[in-house]
Amino acid sequence: MGDIGKSASYYFAMNQAGLMPKEELMEVGHKQKSMSFGIPMEWEMGENRVPLTPQGVELLTANGHEIVIESGAGNAANYFDHDFSEAGARIVNDHEEPFKCDVVLKVAPPNNEERQLLSPGQLLISLLSMVKQDREAIQDLMHKKVNALAYEFLKDDAGCYPVVRSMSEIEGYAAIMIASEYLSKGKNGKGVLLGGITGISPAEVVIIGAGTAGEFAVRAALGLGCQVKVFDNSFRNLRELERNVGQRLFTSVLHPQVLSKALRSADAVIGSLRYFDPQSGFLISEEQIAGMKPGSIIVDLSMGNGGCLDTAVPNSEKNEPVTTHHGVIHYRVHNIASRVSRTSSIALSNIFAPVLLRLAIAGGVSQLIKQDVGVSNGLYLYKGILTNHNVGERFNIPSKDIGLLMAAF
Repeated sequence: MGDIGKSASYYFAMNQAGLMPKEELMEVGHKQKSMSFGIPMEWEMGENRVPLTPQGVELLTANGHEIVIESGAGNAANYFDHDFSEAGARIVNDHEEPFKCDVVLKVAPPNNEERQLLSPGQLLISLLSMVKQDREAIQDLMHKKVNALAYEFLKDDAGCYPVVRSMSEIEGYAAIMIASEYLSKGKNGKGVLLGGITGISPAEVVIIGAGTAGEFAVRAALGLGCQVKVFDNSFRNLRELERNVGQRLFTSVLHPQVLSKALRSADAVIGSLRYFDPQSGFLISEEQIAGMKPGSIIVDLSMGNGGCLDTAVPNSEKNEPVTTHHGVIHYRVHNIASRVSRTSSIALSNIFAPVLLRLAIAGGVSQLIKQDVGVSNGLYLYKGILTNHNVGERFNIPSKDIGLLMAAF
């Protein structure tokens, strides 16, 4: 693995060098430095993912970097302390120790106690989760004068959002698995097989949203033999989904009467539209839910953006995140990808291990954001200054353009 790590480091160094003028080539080797990366235990209930797998850790340690991991941080993803220590990580029992590293790598955003452990100039990489954040949390990070990178805003070379896409793919597949599970008698469902077999009418699945999560929910449902109907507020999205799936489907824009008719016969509904618009009536109304078949299920993949239901249906306080309303099962959690935590952790590690290598090769975040537009897009705090307009607008905090800031520093 050491040879693989050195090869990866050499590749990234050459890639960066190829973007520089000839007179700067001699400086590339001097810029790379050994860095420390800290991974603390996640505090958020239900968060089972870890941002680096042992394979990602091995890639970084082979390039001379230090990885500090709090004991048990990977247990929920079935990665244990000995897996990380064998890959070269240093395992610590103190929750504060990972927060002393150059880079703090988390999944959930830091809570109040964790924010106090951060130091000026550190780089925090985590989800931002704006729906669950408040103004004080952002101001805390600004006061600490940290650099902060949000998973949701990070872009790749193609201009896509790799973390959002990977998690959406996973959630699309997982949503169909969840629907199948709760329709079975084992979960006190009505005993319906989510699929189709010879001589029996196939189960009907309605998918609202033709984005990445919707596309992969469609793929999973079709693979089981379900009858699938897809709704979206964008005709272009519907056309692209059909092209990506490779077959004609029942598709419709979000017309309330057409949607209501489809919901009445549906066995499972997947709400995967990224942003539901209550002003336009595009939420699933209580009247529409009341008209659905008893024992059917709604899996809401839009909880991170407020949810797809017009009614406030709380989650269960027990082990199962479900409630029943008008005889319809509601499955509503913020991070369905965490349900398959090992797969999700591998996806995150595959994205962030190369980013961290590039960070070290560049010599720090200030240099990397000059070279990498995708990372620059993901940075929402630079030396305590808010650099993301959308975050500033949501929390009523002034923001500054990162390009102008880099010119000033």
